[in-house]
Amino acid sequence: MSSSPGIKPQENVDMMYISIETAIALASVLGNVLVVVVVCVNRALRNTTFCFIVSLAVADIAVGVLVIPLAIIINLGFHTQFYTCLFLSCLLLIITQGSILSLLAIAIDRYLRVKIPTKYNTIVTMRRAYVVVFLCWILSFLTGLVPMIGWNNRDALGNLSSSSDIVCAFTTVMRMDYMVYFNFFGWVVVPLSIMIALYAEIFRVIRRQLNKRAEATSDHDRYLRKELKLAKSLALVVFLFAVCWLPIHIMNCMTYFCPECGIPKFAMYTGIFMSHVNSALNPMVYAFRIERFRVTLIQITRRCMLCKPTEPTPCPISTPALAEKADVNI
Repeated sequence: MSSSPGIKPQENVDMMYISIETAIALASVLGNVLVVVVVCVNRALRNTTFCFIVSLAVADIAVGVLVIPLAIIINLGFHTQFYTCLFLSCLLLIITQGSILSLLAIAIDRYLRVKIPTKYNTIVTMRRAYVVVFLCWILSFLTGLVPMIGWNNRDALGNLSSSSDIVCAFTTVMRMDYMVYFNFFGWVVVPLSIMIALYAEIFRVIRRQLNKRAEATSDHDRYLRKELKLAKSLALVVFLFAVCWLPIHIMNCMTYFCPECGIPKFAMYTGIFMSHVNSALNPMVYAFRIERFRVTLIQITRRCMLCKPTEPTPCPISTPALAEKADVNI
């Protein structure tokens, strides 16, 4: 099929990229705003795990509101000063780092939940969870802004004055050794490896306890199965993160280790929007796999969007008894 008169094939690719990114941004913002609303509405979900899930949702909202519009601008190119372009590029890294550190916090939280169940409520309090979320974002800012203090491509551009304009592109201002060694190997591969090890240990501990049926009460057995189901759901979130983010990082590695290997712009666009679509997938995982989340979401939809009164359900939004047993029932 031929292109329309006057429209170059590359312009078609750019327009397709913008359209897909816009759809992803809308889905990401809408879905993750609903995640925050569900946790705020349902008191039974206000625990440490969902505190970290809200942190992840905030990062995903920022992807739709900031990262995707900035990615479109940066990848299509516009003229600006070097450090302005560099700062915009660093924002993308900060929000991505916030996502992966939130995922790591979730994994550590669930690991402690099954490894030291008797001491968990004493050690992991909501106040400490808030502190962890704060530290995650501080660390995200510090690691994401490293290029601003010198690890960048300014020297490679020659005698560039502070007022000179450049065509803003991520690869123009960002050094690939930073992206490969520091960002990918140090702050993606290492956290993902830790998460994989933690979830493997979670599954091992729960399955070992489930196999001891003679020693376990029926209530304890039910509790372990619910913990196993939640762990599988959260591990799926980690798996989707890895699947969506690895392609763009692999292409960065190819660019660094094999400069002569040309990467088609269409492939780069695909890698970019795969990394962004991850932000729209997480709410779907919660909705389809976490019953209490799904029930609350349905009630919010009926009340606010369809203007229908909520109906009594076997899983009420919140009661004092359920709130006290949130970790057992989610």
